[in-house]
Amino acid sequence: MGFRSGGAMLRLLVWAAFLLGCCHGRFVVEKNSLKVTAPDDLKGTYECAIGNFGVPQYGGTMVGFVAYPKANKKACKSFGDFDISYKAKPGSFPTFLLVDRGDCYFTKKAWNAQNAGAAAILVADDKDEPLITMDTPEESGRAEYLENITIPSALITKSFGDRLKKAIDNGDMVNVNLDWREALPHPDERVEYEFWTNSNDECGPKCDSQIDFVKSFKGAAQVLEKKGYTEFTPHYITWYCPEAFILSKQCKSQCINHGRYCAPDPEQDFSKGYDGKDVVVQNLRQVCVFKVAKEHKKPWLWWDYVTDFAIRCPMKEKKYTKECADGVIKSLGLDHKAIDKCIGDPDADEENPVLKAEQDAQIGKGSRGDVTILPTLVINNRQYRGKLDKGAVLKALCAGFRETTEPAVCLSEDIQTNECLENNGGCWQDKASNITACKDTFRGRVCECPVVKGVKFVGDGYTHCEASGSGRCEINNGGCWKETRNGRTYSACTDDGCKCPDGFKGDGKHKCEDIDECKERTACQCKECKCKNTWGSYECGCSGGLLYMKEHDTCISKNGATETGWGFLWVIFFGLVAAGIAGYAVYKYRIRRYMDSEIRAIMAQYMPLDNQGDVQSHSHHIEM
Repeated sequence: MGFRSGGAMLRLLVWAAFLLGCCHGRFVVEKNSLKVTAPDDLKGTYECAIGNFGVPQYGGTMVGFVAYPKANKKACKSFGDFDISYKAKPGSFPTFLLVDRGDCYFTKKAWNAQNAGAAAILVADDKDEPLITMDTPEESGRAEYLENITIPSALITKSFGDRLKKAIDNGDMVNVNLDWREALPHPDERVEYEFWTNSNDECGPKCDSQIDFVKSFKGAAQVLEKKGYTEFTPHYITWYCPEAFILSKQCKSQCINHGRYCAPDPEQDFSKGYDGKDVVVQNLRQVCVFKVAKEHKKPWLWWDYVTDFAIRCPMKEKKYTKECADGVIKSLGLDHKAIDKCIGDPDADEENPVLKAEQDAQIGKGSRGDVTILPTLVINNRQYRGKLDKGAVLKALCAGFRETTEPAVCLSEDIQTNECLENNGGCWQDKASNITACKDTFRGRVCECPVVKGVKFVGDGYTHCEASGSGRCEINNGGCWKETRNGRTYSACTDDGCKCPDGFKGDGKHKCEDIDECKERTACQCKECKCKNTWGSYECGCSGGLLYMKEHDTCISKNGATETGWGFLWVIFFGLVAAGIAGYAVYKYRIRRYMDSEIRAIMAQYMPLDNQGDVQSHSHHIEM
């Protein structure tokens, strides 16, 4: 097939130059695993390449058997013409149709296989080579059926295909499990994804499918972004013009910044309509809208801008202009001056930092590979393969969350089946308290003991879960025994586990039985005692009018107890009286001695005392 125009040749040269000029171009084929479970000589796991059409079951698996048609082996014609059907009968395995590569587009093979009733299509390569990605055809070969292909597709190697065909020819039933659970990384509770797109709305069905996807996916994307479940980044592919062509008419009309950033002419006609450089500027404006919106903590406004611009400013109506774009920006409350500053001068002979970053991002890093197909969706640094459809893409995004961290939208019936609804997923369950260890995730259920009202349950999640720690008794009594009789309630629940309370015996979990203290002679055993067992306790009385003292497990006379009590009180009374009299006597004695000493001291000042001896005459004079 030849090139359609010099513009197409130039685009190819530009793209080749871009790949050679930026590090080393590397396209990564995205794969899933194919596990053969029978026959024995084919058992094992094989790699296959995910087709870039249909709906891969990201995060899930499919089980079926492989069929190889006796006629129409390349599936380029309708199987109805050969009276062949692969529609599954009730209770039977789905059919994975194996066909040969060649003679028609991969998508045509998939469409014919789907119409024949196949659940998936496996295309066997016709040459020994590394796996490639099966893509949709160019615009000239596209057809309406492309958007209606829903079955997953995969390319397998020639050698593996030959082995499958041989087994089928020998009459073996080849059972296969297609597994997409690890096709996308799912490391944490947030999914990071990129959408490589284009503002050009005149490039045919691919451009139409891009804008249709943006319109349909906008609501879900904005909800996921606002709630912090995802981190989205839009990107735009540009090329640079080889130095030898910078002054050519083609480069001048398709590039800005002196050939540094280029896009194909929308109509492939350089003499009419909009030019490739107009597309580059609008692409740049959309990147800047996202950057400014993100700086204002509203990155989701990109979806509104792109949708409104496509509706209000189409090329067909000659509104693909800055004036129309500014009107959309103003209606969304964005700062158009900041956006214009971000865009810079398209005529300047200098690099534009925003578009330079976009070109750098096109080159693959790690496991992602180069972005060479438009549109391209990259989820958790892995390129998405399949139909650009809201349901299919949402399913792929959901596959990027770590188990049990998915948002509610991923667990809806439209996206996946809730395995906990059938037999509780085989997990532990407390029906009385409506507590279960079954957690529905996008990849299937997991059995994990729950946390309820701040109380953590521990166990294997399958057969056993038990509340632990403080507060455990508030949840179903901690799973311990509890019973109420005659208005009295006893519980075996403690912070440390299940232990029967005093007066009961048992395991504390399933059963606690009353201890008959009377029968087991553990209480009320004195000679005069009369024992009566009660639930959880006992009652003890005494014969002959005696009084029972529980702490001593004995009976005493009520009269004796009274006389003893009064005697004790009299002893205390007289003791207190005696102490008072003694205290008063001591007080009087000490006061009297103190007063005597004071009087003697005063008298000694005015007259000699008998025991004082002679006092000199000059000591004191008293005049009468």
